[in-house]
Amino acid sequence: MSLTNTLLSVFLKRNYNRVNLYLKYPDETQFQVFNNLLKKAHKTEFGKQYGFDEILKIGPSEFAKRVPVAPYELLKPYIERVAKGEKNILWPKETKWFAMSSGTTDDRSKYIPITGDSLKRCHFNGGQDVLSIYLKQFPDTTVFTGKALAIGGSRQVNRLADNLFCGDLSAVLISNLPSWVRKRRTPDIEIALMENWDQKIEAMAKAVCKEDVTSISGVPSWTLVLMRKILEITGKNNISEVWPNLQLFMHGGVSFKPYRSQYEKLIPSDKMTYLETYNASEGFFAFQNEQDKDDMLLMLDNGIYYEFIPMSEFNNENRQAIPLCEVKTGINYAIVITTNGGLWRYIIGDTVEFTSVRPYKIRITGRTKHFINAFGEELIEDNASRAIRSACMATGADIKDYTAAPVYMETDKRGRHQWLIEFNIQPNNMENFAKTLDFELRRLNSDYDAKRYKDLSLTAPEITIARENLFEDWLRSKGRIGGQNKIPRLENNRDIINQMLEMNK
Repeated sequence: MSLTNTLLSVFLKRNYNRVNLYLKYPDETQFQVFNNLLKKAHKTEFGKQYGFDEILKIGPSEFAKRVPVAPYELLKPYIERVAKGEKNILWPKETKWFAMSSGTTDDRSKYIPITGDSLKRCHFNGGQDVLSIYLKQFPDTTVFTGKALAIGGSRQVNRLADNLFCGDLSAVLISNLPSWVRKRRTPDIEIALMENWDQKIEAMAKAVCKEDVTSISGVPSWTLVLMRKILEITGKNNISEVWPNLQLFMHGGVSFKPYRSQYEKLIPSDKMTYLETYNASEGFFAFQNEQDKDDMLLMLDNGIYYEFIPMSEFNNENRQAIPLCEVKTGINYAIVITTNGGLWRYIIGDTVEFTSVRPYKIRITGRTKHFINAFGEELIEDNASRAIRSACMATGADIKDYTAAPVYMETDKRGRHQWLIEFNIQPNNMENFAKTLDFELRRLNSDYDAKRYKDLSLTAPEITIARENLFEDWLRSKGRIGGQNKIPRLENNRDIINQMLEMNK
């Protein structure tokens, strides 16, 4: 083991021991997190309004009775006051940073408060947790001897008021990194925070291709854009020729399944490890801790208290969120979080399914607003990404991006789903691609299968081929190019797909 790895092993041992502790005592850990959050915030305006002192005497059940489950709109008035510099509103300590998050379809940004506690205890600690597990699994790795490439967004840090700043999550994190971490990362902060995405990709590619990059973190789709630009500049055949010591890609933001084959071609190295992470503006929630499984371990000691709403009840007026200790496997849940960033019973908009409850492990299944249920088929993003991957494998296709939406029933026509797909490599047989997609969706989703039975409610999927760069052009038209911005995979209406089809002409 190298000296660097030895030193980092000592530094990360605390994180590894803490992960093991919440693996052993998960429910007790969550209860302690709950108590710590309310004790810290009981004198804030929000804490006084909802009686945190009284809640602490009773426990989480009283918390669920008194504090409403909150979409962003409910917390927005409080957040706006914090963004104007008011103190002790949602969290007792000063809040200097806000992550701007637009999600997948809303054009207006949400301002997510990033406190000193959430920055260090949640986001940075989460990253250290991932590295501690990786180092334990690969003690002889040389990943820490080279540079770490981080591919962030294109939203510069802006000043909201005196000593108050905002930017996308990557900009906030980069601006607050400890000095020893900054020395290991690439590119320089001036390039990393460039606002113009096209200029940034060009500058990044020219800068990082000269470095000894051993690890990458970023969204799979945008990381591919950078890699292809690097190959264009260097004239190399693959990324392994540029970075022979590259061995770790920590990815998140979108499903990796449709992109994996492209990465394996671009990085033909048996040293590569791919780790999925679940890090959003609201917090660092989970990471893939086993190489042979595609689920993720829920982080229980990063200052986040979790609750969950079964999606079957999500739109009910009397919906109830349940604590972590009551979840079951195989059920689609909306996530509700209470955090050391001052978010109280906040609906983040993601849905997950538990694959295990001892330990608590999840798969991201989609978004609370992004699904197709026009005919009772209850199609979610996880179904789509798995079926797309199978269709690609069956036909030798590579997909760059896709979205799907319903085509509603007409007098003489039954309903169907329209899939708008941009291919890197088109299928060797388009009919077989569509049949495999349909077959896998029926296999994965019994509701979809029932609606497809004898074409009673749904006919076979319609595949529309997108022109080159259509999805990127659509994002550009919305001012959301690069970084963590992503395409909505499934929509229950035709608003977005119709916009894209208009641009596809």
